[in-house]
This record gives sequence, structure tokens and C-alpha cells, in this order.
Amino acid sequence: MKVILLIVISLILSSACSTTKDRIFPIEKVSQLTDYSNIDSWAASPFKVDNADECPSPNFVNNQENAEADVFFVHPTTYTTNKGEITWNADISDAKLNKKTDEGTILFQASVFNGAGRIFAPRYRQAHINVFYLKSPDQKDSAKKALDLAYEDVKASFEYYLENYNNGRPIIIASHSQGTLHAVRLINDFFEGKELMEQLVVAYLIGMPIREDTFETLKPCKDKDDIDCFNSWRSYQRGYLPKYHEANSNIIVTNPLSWTRDHKYVPKEENDGTLLFKFNKGLKPNIVDAQIYEDHLWINKPKFRGSAFVTFKNYHIADYNLFYADIRANAVDRVNTFLEKSKE
Repeated sequence: MKVILLIVISLILSSACSTTKDRIFPIEKVSQLTDYSNIDSWAASPFKVDNADECPSPNFVNNQENAEADVFFVHPTTYTTNKGEITWNADISDAKLNKKTDEGTILFQASVFNGAGRIFAPRYRQAHINVFYLKSPDQKDSAKKALDLAYEDVKASFEYYLENYNNGRPIIIASHSQGTLHAVRLINDFFEGKELMEQLVVAYLIGMPIREDTFETLKPCKDKDDIDCFNSWRSYQRGYLPKYHEANSNIIVTNPLSWTRDHKYVPKEENDGTLLFKFNKGLKPNIVDAQIYEDHLWINKPKFRGSAFVTFKNYHIADYNLFYADIRANAVDRVNTFLEKSKE
């Protein structure tokens, strides 16, 4: 039973949380900014073969070669080790960590966009997962520095992308968890009040609370065909509220089955496909429903072989997996809408 539980938890979801929440890390010696002219500095790129090229269903096609838009994807935290000497920021030359990233978030999350655009996903000196748990002032200060260092890489990679690959193409910004923190900064630095906003198709800022006033001009999407806007959600089992729940907050929640922000219940029969723990086994339709409750997205407990052993109620690390087919179709539709309006 224990083996089954470990397999289900580790494989159905694309990342895992550390248990070393109170550990104090040594301060890392900061290395030079990552070189993004080196193709190895990219977890996904249309100029290399990578896991973002994969499709979990024969009904899907990797359309990156013909795509008219680009997707800049900032992956979530995969640096969760609790063994040996832990530093604040990951080494992008760490082959074991890169393999974990590529076989997890790049395969299970970034690949959702290969029908909509060319996928660019930088490797970056991501902050260790414990930056989100440490509480003392000194530790919080170090954690902030670690996140700032991680963002330096994300920013540098985006600048390299703009200078060398974009050529005026429409852009989707997509992210999850820690990646969403960096994507928010990226939008504020490069899109808000800038000409580049005219190239933004949509942003999928998933897995972190995004407040309505996060951006001055970029607004939350209201419907499935909206462009120049952002979507965001965090997934929990129906009836569950975490300790950090904020009643009556202005946190944006999008329902990824209806792509609206109302509290209407959407049954699981309208979910076109959930990606479970084996990518090559395809999608399972009608696994989860969705409904917005205050600042959370509530779903039913997913039912599949082995699901009885899954006891957690926070589905954070499955925010993409749960709605894989619907996200994929939505990204394609929004790109088409953007391209049609640009011809007007």
C-alpha cells in the first residue's frame, strides 16, 4: 500500500514539496548570470528536441513548427531536495535536477501549449522550495534575495528571447507556482505601459494568488475568447479551506472549465481531459468538476485507479494536470482570436 501511495503521489503530479520547512540554508555564492545563447540553458525551445514537444493523445498535434505565436513558460519549483548541502538557489547545470524538471513540469505542463505556439522555457537558478516556508526576519530576507536571483535569470532569458527569437510574434505568458511569481514581475517589467503589451495574447498565471490590483492595466479575463488579459486559479478539494484562506479577498479566480469568474458550478462531464500520472497513457475525461468558492477553485476528489490512497486536499501541484485538455484548447482559441483581430 505504501508503494502504491508513493507512486501515485509522485507521478500523477509534476512536482513535490519538501518536508524541511525549518531548515536554515547557507548563503550561496552567486554565480554569473546564465548564458541563454547556450541551448542547454533552455528546458524547452523550438530549436531543440525536448519534452514540451510531446502530446499525451493522438488527437493532439505538436504545432510548434507552424505556429504563429510563442509561449514563454516559467516552470514551478522543482528544487526540493533535503539531502546534503542545501543552497538557496539551484545550479542549472545539475543534471539530476534538470531531468526532474524535464520529466515533470516540462512534460506535464509546458507541453499543453505546443498546439498554440512555439514553447520557450528557460532553466533558471530557481529558489529552493523552503523560501515559501521560512518565518524569521533574517530567513525571509535571504529568501527574498534567492527569489530575486531566480528572477534575474528569468528576466535575462526573456530579454534574450525578445532580441533573438520573437520578431514581433504574439506572446503567451504561462507559469506555475514559483514561476508565477517571476511571470508577474516579467509582465510588470516588460508589458505594463510598454509597446510589448500589444503582442500579449493572454497570461496563464497559475498556482499563486493574483490580486485584481496586481497590474495597472492588464485585467483578468472574463470569458473564454478574451485576449490581452490573464487567468489564474488554485485547486482544492470541495469543502476544504487552507489556513491562509482570505474571505472576501480580491484574489482572481478563473474557472478553467467555463473560463469565467462567476460561481457557476461546471460538472465534470464538461472536463475534456485530465492528465494523470502516466503521460503516454493519454487523458481521462470527466474526472473533475470545477466551481469558484471565494478565492479558491473547488473540485471534486479525482477518482482513478489508486486515488483512494490520495488523502491530501490541496491540489496545487495538479493545477495544470486537472484541466490539461481544456487549457490546451483554450490557448489555441485565444491565439486564433488574437490573429483574427490583428487582421482587422
